[in-house]
Parts: sequence; C-alpha cells; structure tokens
Amino acid sequence: MHKMIGKLLLFILVFSVIAVPFSNAEAAEDKVYHVKLDEAVERGLHAYLKRAFKEAEEANAKAIILEIDTLGGFTDAAGQIGKLMDETEPEIIAYINYRAISAGAFIALHADEIYMSPNGKIGAAQAIVGSGNAADEKADSFWKAEMISAANSSKRNPEFALAMADDTVDKSEYRAGIGKLLTLTAQEAADEKVGYSEGTVASFDELLQLLGFEKAEIVKTDLTFTESLARYITHPVVVPILLSIAGLGLILELYSPGFGVPGTMAISSLLLFFFGHLIAGLAGYETMIVFLIGITLVILEFFLAGGIAGALGAIAIVASIIMAGANPAYMAYSVLIAIAVAASGMVIIMKFFGRKLHLLNKMVLMDATDTESGYVSNVNRIDILGKRGLTITPLRPSGTIDLNGERVDVVSQGSYIDKGKHVIIVKVEGSRIVVRESYEKGENE
Repeated sequence: MHKMIGKLLLFILVFSVIAVPFSNAEAAEDKVYHVKLDEAVERGLHAYLKRAFKEAEEANAKAIILEIDTLGGFTDAAGQIGKLMDETEPEIIAYINYRAISAGAFIALHADEIYMSPNGKIGAAQAIVGSGNAADEKADSFWKAEMISAANSSKRNPEFALAMADDTVDKSEYRAGIGKLLTLTAQEAADEKVGYSEGTVASFDELLQLLGFEKAEIVKTDLTFTESLARYITHPVVVPILLSIAGLGLILELYSPGFGVPGTMAISSLLLFFFGHLIAGLAGYETMIVFLIGITLVILEFFLAGGIAGALGAIAIVASIIMAGANPAYMAYSVLIAIAVAASGMVIIMKFFGRKLHLLNKMVLMDATDTESGYVSNVNRIDILGKRGLTITPLRPSGTIDLNGERVDVVSQGSYIDKGKHVIIVKVEGSRIVVRESYEKGENE
C-alpha cells in the first residue's frame, strides 16, 4: 500500500515537472503584432499591411495593434486597406499616436477598437484631388458614403464621420461649424457622446497593460527592403519623375552613337517602375506582357519600313504603364508629363546639340548652305566691282546695263537713272549688283 502511494506521488511529481514547460509554452503562445502606419497612405502601404496581417493570422495572434500617425493619402488605397482590415481575422486595435487625418481617419474607423495618445487627433477627411482642390461631386459623394460605412462597420455614430468629410455638417460644439471639417482631439473622441475612442493612453506600453497584453509576445513588423522600395517608387510624386527620366533617356539614346548612359537610365527607370508596381500588387503579369510586346514592336521598327510597328509598340508601352497604376487617370496624367518633358528635351537637343548627334542629322536637315561653308546660290561676281557700264534701260531703280557687251541686271542706289547713262558698279551681293551714275567716261564703257 505504501509502495503504491509512493509510486502515485512520484508519478504526480514527474507529471508536474513535465507539464510546467508545456504550460509556460502555452502561455507564451499569446502573440500581439505591432504594425506601424506612419507615412502616406498609398498602394505600397496596402501591400505591406497585407503581408503583416497575413503573418499575424498564420501565427494565431491574439490582436494586431495598428499604430497610426499619418496625414492621409489616396482614397482608393485607403479603401483597399479598409477592406483588408474587415477581412482580417485577429482583432485590430488602432492606436492613434498623434494623427489620423483624412485617409488615416478612414482606416482607424475600420479598427475594432480605437485608442489615442493625449495629443492624438482624428478627422479632416475631405476628398482632395491631386491638384489640392476638393474632389468633384461624384467622387465627393462616394467618399462621404465610404466614411459613413467605415463608422458603421465599427458601430460608431456615422454623423461624426460624415462631419469629418463634409463641411456643411454643423458640429459647432466641436469647432466644426458650417464651412469647417470636424477634427476630434483625444478628449473629444473619448467623450461618451462621440464614442470615437475607447480610451487615452500615454504610451504603447501603457496600451498593452490596459489591454492585458503586458505578458504577451510583441511581434514588430517592419517594411522589407523591397516593400520600402516599392512604396517609394509608387509614390505619386516619384512616378512621373521615373517616366520622365525614361522618356528623356530614350530620346538622348536615339540621338547619340552606340548604347550608353541615357539608354541605361531609360531602361533602369522603366524596370524600377514596373518592379515597384508589381511588388505593390498594382501591376499583374499581363501588364508586363503588354509592355514586352510594345518593346518588341519598337525594336522591329528598326528593320521594317512604314512606321506601323513603332506606332503600335509605343501605344502598347503607354497602355502597359497606364494599366500598372491603381488610378488610370493619374497614370495618364503622369504619362503626359513624361511626354512633355521628352518633347522639351528634344527641342533643346535640336537647338543646342543637334549638329553633334549623328541620328538627328538623318532625321532633320541640320546643314546650312551658307557662304562660309562654301555654298552660293549664284556666282558672286566681285571681279566687276568698280567697273563702268552704260544703261540699256532706265533704272527705276532696277534695270539692265551693258558691261563690255554683256547684259547685266542691276539696281541703282535708289535714284532714277535714265537710259543711255554711264554708271559705275559700287556693290556686289551675290546676284544683286548695285550701281550709281558716273559722270566721267571710263575705259570700260
């Protein structure tokens, strides 16, 4: 009996020793993903968040804390991010560490919970076009509906979301009367009447303690090099610059012998453009196929006559560039900028460097048939300068003289000279021979 009790106690002891590591491992399985959103909202950001959220799902994370500090960005990218947040399984908690403005406010409203730093702000979400002006009525109406839907998705009062996007909504008690967009401070957002924040915390660590995640494993996600490069390349300011460099490089390469720096710059710019848009998920392989078809047709133009292959190739390249962007209108605008830069570059090349570039001389007549180069349209008869002749016809002021038996067309210096008068040649300018009346007989009458 004592032996059985001893064995039982030994079994319990061994089981306890073995079970402790497993219980600790189970406790350590709680993971919280910390994802930062601290730059402009664009499609490159969507690709990064998609990867981070997927990693969190695969790791069975308890929650994703999305730390937000942004002045906004593109509404189409914000819409894709909002859809991504709605489809993500782990709970998403937005921590507004200073600013969630415009598209940032829209993204925050798609979170399950919102917390703010003491200096945090959320709002001012009017739709703005690339020129900095308010969007047209159609785009504005759509964006207001998006803001309302975002508030409804997290069960918040949609009136405040609408006031953030519509300056005709009166929220005077929050400094947003008619003509002003609503922007809420941390204290205002946490007000029970508003309900746009679950609380105000001074730091990320304080937020973890408040949520009960102080012992959880915090997994910080960072942008990879390719994601950082893609975000930079797909930035709305960088896109037209890349396309302009590509266009200008191609023009310079056509007008210079061999293949050198301009061609390398052009190809590198195009490769960077498509690489960034592929990584960001904007361009598909069909876009690259259209681009390669365009390049092939342009190359064929060097071997085929007619110009049809080159024209179709150029159209295919432009089409592939427009297809690569999320907003076709913006991409078309970027292409027009690139064409304008390339055209300006062509004018400058023709004006200042055309004579030194071999292909340009084949396309445009650059040589001038001037006297300095040895070309004359008529024989310049400077040998008759100072000779005397006799007018055959009156000079009024042009006419004909007899010069040693040769009929020569001349003009007077401006005065009328009658027929049968003696004249002397005073100037020869190509075919223009100028005479004046002479009152003395010469040996060459």
